Amino acid sequence: MGYRNLRECINDLEKHGQLIRIQSEIDPHLEAAEIQRRVYQAGGPALYFENVKGTRFPMVSNLFGTIERTRFIFRDTLDLVRRLVEIKIDPANALKAPLRYGRAFPVAWAMQPKYVSRGAITQHTTTLDQLPQLFSWPDDGGPFVTLPAVYTESPDAPGWQKSNLGMYRIQLAGNDYLPNKQVGVHYQIHRSIGVHHAAAIRKGEPLKVNIYIGGPPALPLSAVMPLPEGLSELTFAGALGGRRVRMVKQQNQLPLIAEADFCISGIIDPDHLKPEGPFGDHLGYYSLVHDFPVLNVENVYHRKDAIWPFTVVGRPPQEDTSFGEIIHEITGPAIPSVMPGVKAVHAVDAAGVHPLLLAIGSERYVPYAGERIPQEILTQANAILGQGQLSLAKYLFITANEDNPELDIHDISAFLSHVLQRADWSRDLHFQTKTTIDTLDYSGDGLNSGSKVVIAAAGNAKRKLETQIPTNLSLPQGVKDPKVVLPGILAIKGPECRNREDQNLQEFCRNLDVQHPINQFAMVLIVDDSEFTARNLSNFLWVTFTRSNPAKDISGIGSFIENKHWGCRGALVIDARIKPHHAPPLIEDPKVTERVNQLAIKGGPLHGVI
Repeated sequence: MGYRNLRECINDLEKHGQLIRIQSEIDPHLEAAEIQRRVYQAGGPALYFENVKGTRFPMVSNLFGTIERTRFIFRDTLDLVRRLVEIKIDPANALKAPLRYGRAFPVAWAMQPKYVSRGAITQHTTTLDQLPQLFSWPDDGGPFVTLPAVYTESPDAPGWQKSNLGMYRIQLAGNDYLPNKQVGVHYQIHRSIGVHHAAAIRKGEPLKVNIYIGGPPALPLSAVMPLPEGLSELTFAGALGGRRVRMVKQQNQLPLIAEADFCISGIIDPDHLKPEGPFGDHLGYYSLVHDFPVLNVENVYHRKDAIWPFTVVGRPPQEDTSFGEIIHEITGPAIPSVMPGVKAVHAVDAAGVHPLLLAIGSERYVPYAGERIPQEILTQANAILGQGQLSLAKYLFITANEDNPELDIHDISAFLSHVLQRADWSRDLHFQTKTTIDTLDYSGDGLNSGSKVVIAAAGNAKRKLETQIPTNLSLPQGVKDPKVVLPGILAIKGPECRNREDQNLQEFCRNLDVQHPINQFAMVLIVDDSEFTARNLSNFLWVTFTRSNPAKDISGIGSFIENKHWGCRGALVIDARIKPHHAPPLIEDPKVTERVNQLAIKGGPLHGVI
């Protein structure tokens, strides 16, 4: 039941034709990452790199490259874990259907780690410079660990029960890090490691950290699970892996996960920060250089047959998309029990996950009233934005289940059409200004700083969504090339944004009135390239929601402020141009692209794969 370690997983995937070996020497500097991206986009197999330049350790990627392969890896336990979630939602389920849920209890037993005296991880030690030096994008500030499981324990309550296992990016070298002695630890403000770090600072003591790479495939997936604060991800790793996580006790040190492939062990000085980055991140842009905690490395452990797993992030979709899908499959049914009235929540991958949430709620207030208006779903919207990683959202579109019980939250075009048909821009926009957003999102006012908007729509349809450009459409000077993106959504090319004080959005809206033909569209986007934005749904989502800060970049035709509420009587207008303070987008090195192309020609290791 489940894999004890990474090598067992790799052997099983190879046996079932879901992994290929690449014997040619592959450079971890950009080449391995581009191969991974290309194979992922082709829906290809997992990749085992036998000969990696500059290191004796093999590498593996694309383990979770398709949702089907992710399900295959956890095929022995996935259904049982879902049943545990169902019991958590309603414990009476176990009594109602004992045969269905009885098999889930052995999995629950596996949720408690098992302490042992020794393990494979303690077999050997090495140094940081001997590890694979993976660069994913040309302007990365150094090599990074991209699939780590970072383990900390609460300084206030040591032990695994209050521990945290999270996936935080690790910079192995570069910038001002002392070679072979320091690595950078980048974590976002909402992460549980931050709670542990804050406690260490309060107590005036260093924070012990173990960074695991490899091991049972349940480890990295558990590290990204949105579990409640104070609930250890080790419990989920045991359940999903189908066996107790074996931990090697160490005196005066954190325990070691026995079956991990590597462990970088050290301490974070409470008062010591150093520049970390840049790094090509999952929004499709570089996250820039900022001060983050430094881990002073004490030991680098590895097992005898160690394999270095990695992934690559960038403009979605990438391999981490499968993580999001499997997490939704497992935890989605629990949403109504955590947030009463909420039927479903979808963090949109194509928009970078955190910038855009879609939600379906319930509108049950004053059922005797005539026309439904957003009321209860506003309460539910606040609950959603108060939940862990969901709190990082910039845009939340929420609608009432009662208006269309068959609405599919994953059919994004249909969902947006449903909302735009019903939204009243004079009433249904609700802003939070000067608040926190994703650390990796540079569309706001500064690091972690930006705004949010809730667009809540309920009741009968109020408008028909236009799908053709009106023949009498005239545009103000400086904007051109109108393109229909989706029903009710128009993109137009605006002038280049040259500074933060740019007023093109405001001037555009002032120059039009509510009688103008452009108001036949519910939403208008000002973009750098309207043809690119309208080309497909993915481009629209990426451009619109990664390049705008709601409070700054939303305006409208016929706008007004009433009792501090902002609204508009004409079309809603979003400025989704690239701004000077935005991070640059990710672009491959053409020389590396050509090298990878050569691997795909007849006789090459990637022929027929990409």
